[in-house]
Amino acid sequence: MTAGSVVELFAGVGGFRLGLEGAPGSDAYGSRWQVTWSNQWEPSTKSQPASQCYEHRFGPAGHVCEDIEVVLDAEEHGSAATPIPRSVDLLVGGFPCQDYSVAKPLSRAAGIEGKRGVLWWQIVRLIELRSPRYVLLENVDRLLKSPSSSRGRDFAIMLSTFSMLGYAVQWRVVNAADYGYPQRRRRVFILAERMGSCLRDFREEPTTVMVKSGVLARALPVQPIPADAINYSLGDDPYEVTSLWPGAKVSPWATAGVMVEGEACTTVVDAVEDERDAATLGSVLIRDSEVPDSFFIPEERIPDWAYLKGSKREPRTDKRTGHRYFYTEGAVAFPEPLDRPSRTILTGEGGTSPSRFKHVVRGDSGRLRRLVPVELERLNGFPPGWTAEVAEGVPMPDGRRAFMMGNALVVGIVNRIGEALADARDEGRSTFG
Repeated sequence: MTAGSVVELFAGVGGFRLGLEGAPGSDAYGSRWQVTWSNQWEPSTKSQPASQCYEHRFGPAGHVCEDIEVVLDAEEHGSAATPIPRSVDLLVGGFPCQDYSVAKPLSRAAGIEGKRGVLWWQIVRLIELRSPRYVLLENVDRLLKSPSSSRGRDFAIMLSTFSMLGYAVQWRVVNAADYGYPQRRRRVFILAERMGSCLRDFREEPTTVMVKSGVLARALPVQPIPADAINYSLGDDPYEVTSLWPGAKVSPWATAGVMVEGEACTTVVDAVEDERDAATLGSVLIRDSEVPDSFFIPEERIPDWAYLKGSKREPRTDKRTGHRYFYTEGAVAFPEPLDRPSRTILTGEGGTSPSRFKHVVRGDSGRLRRLVPVELERLNGFPPGWTAEVAEGVPMPDGRRAFMMGNALVVGIVNRIGEALADARDEGRSTFG
């Protein structure tokens, strides 16, 4: 079988590509999926270490380091220096979590537009330009609850937009630790398929898709669910969703769901028990003798770390209003338990300053220390040392490496979805069964 062509947006240091293709030089590299064009751009920095690392690992062919809005403007005007391939089987991306709303009425726009060049709408532009057969996106699970003033509205807009574009959708919130990986990282995966004769004739019950026949269920098995799924009629006009969605305090969107022709169904699912034998934080640690001194916590700083990690109930005063209140928060494990999966890696993992959220472990020497970059890479399933360089002989700073892993995804989850999706493609099946 010919490898499916992939366009990768918001590529970071290549987690999606690693999951779909495998590491360069591996036996299976690019055998079922092959990234033919990619884009990575970080607007907040002049340097582009993620893009540099991506090119260093995969090569520069088909890679563009430029604002995606500028890239698509050039594409639409026929002036792109590195054009997006005309044929795209799969569009992927771990897109930043922003405001997804502000759609215009269909009568006032050829498509829909965001107010501030929001990245979701750039994905929509590319879908309109290339009509990929499949779209696979990843985001934080709070996407399903956004925005706080109208819970669930933004995801409803996304589903309605997909319907408008002619796609059916299935989604799942996945905790990587539930599928054997050493990190408790919850992310929502959204898989869309362009409607065709195969899918239009499909009549499987939505709950069956969620637990058995769908690609996400095949890749990431779940337990049977009770008949308590909830149905919503969204239609295919995102503007109507924007203007009519109620100001709900609780999102209607559960951890799994499907949407076909504007009709959505959602419910809660759980991983099957035999999938939950997870790897542990301790399994990714290297020996303390290999850890640089700067990662060990000096004895005199341990109380600072312990305070930030501990529970609190302290009187405080709002400096602006003078209002007095009690600030409370629960304790965070200090040090981290090594016999279970780790907490989620965050982008602020790097640096020596004490922090409530950075991981601290007791190594084999008995000393307390932070996690080194190679351990963070292992928690996400990246090859050890993947982010060590931005070019041959040019190191990436440790703090920046930690930031990259805080932004990354668990490679093994993408691999499982990619394999199940390739099976459906090769067997001529819909992603729904």
